[in-house]
Amino acid sequence: MDEDQKNHLKAYGIAYWSIRQNAEVSWLLNYRGGSFLIQYNKAIENECNTRGVSYQVLADAKVSGILNEISDPEVNMEMVRLEKAPKIAVYSPKSKLPWDDAVTMVLSYAEIPYDIVYDDEVLRDKLVGYDWLHLHHEDFTGQYGRFWSSFRDASWYREDVRNQEAAAKRNGFTKVSQMKLAVTKKMSEFCAGGGFLFAMCSATDSFDIALSAEGVDICETMFDGDSSDPQAQAKLNFNRTFAFKDFSLDQNPTNYEFSNIDVTQTRVVMQPNDYFTLFDFSAKWDIVPTMLTQNHEKVIKGFMGQTTAFRKGLVKPGITILGENKGAAEIRYLHGEIGKGQFTFYSGHDPEDYQHAVGDPPTDLNLHPNSPGYRLILNNVLFPAAKKKHQKT
Repeated sequence: MDEDQKNHLKAYGIAYWSIRQNAEVSWLLNYRGGSFLIQYNKAIENECNTRGVSYQVLADAKVSGILNEISDPEVNMEMVRLEKAPKIAVYSPKSKLPWDDAVTMVLSYAEIPYDIVYDDEVLRDKLVGYDWLHLHHEDFTGQYGRFWSSFRDASWYREDVRNQEAAAKRNGFTKVSQMKLAVTKKMSEFCAGGGFLFAMCSATDSFDIALSAEGVDICETMFDGDSSDPQAQAKLNFNRTFAFKDFSLDQNPTNYEFSNIDVTQTRVVMQPNDYFTLFDFSAKWDIVPTMLTQNHEKVIKGFMGQTTAFRKGLVKPGITILGENKGAAEIRYLHGEIGKGQFTFYSGHDPEDYQHAVGDPPTDLNLHPNSPGYRLILNNVLFPAAKKKHQKT
């Protein structure tokens, strides 16, 4: 899908829909920016026309020529069969909060179905019915997103605190932080057991912080009713984390920040120069990262969030860096393995809203049908559909 595709985002929805119709669907990695080859069916053609997705009907001889080109060992391309449409869960609160979520927006725009789950469902082991889990903009440390300083009198903040405390009590916890840790551990088990986990913005670093702080009180009085452990930093266990190591907690509860994993408050990158580059991988040997970086552009414009970018020196060895701003030593997009499963962390809040603020209206994806930043999200949605030989077993 190169510049000739009218709607890159909805094309992913066509691929997903076609898999569910038991059509033969292949992902042609690095062919014209990453394309989908679907066995011809009039219903699929009609669906492309209905959704405004560009397509070409190819003669068998043309298809054979493309596949021969891709199979050439000297060419950095590969074909991957997409076999099973993953069942998708989005971890998101039921109550309305004054910000949107890029993943739910793009799933809805691409017409890819998903279910909403939250703490109650996770703690009741409902994740076992899903293949792919997205973590909404979330604070897994139990500090309510560190919004206390700016929004403690706002009605939405007070409602969120009430809802979270009620959920903790309902599930047998005395503190929200204890409940969030239990939820985080359930998600870790889901991933280690073979699930696919995708997180953006504050769900990335707060997830690892919560895991590292198991058994340690890192919440101040305004969050859980008592003071934090003065030795909290020394008690962190980085062996439990997914992606990050050796980070330092931000122990000022009035700061809109959790730790130094995120670079938002120290970065000197200005918007006109805020870009990150996707790595080139060998399509025939590094198939997973190649799938995750399929795009019609390799230089992606940056975007901010509570967690804007990851400090490079705090990323664990063995993590695959998918995209970075090398000059600023910022990691924007990474992938790793846990047990039998895999996870992807993507920093920032909204790929088409540079500095999304609390209360800002949601992005209208009808204005960004070819967004390369949003394509990275959809790569992750289709990645679990790939034939199992291309995934870790």
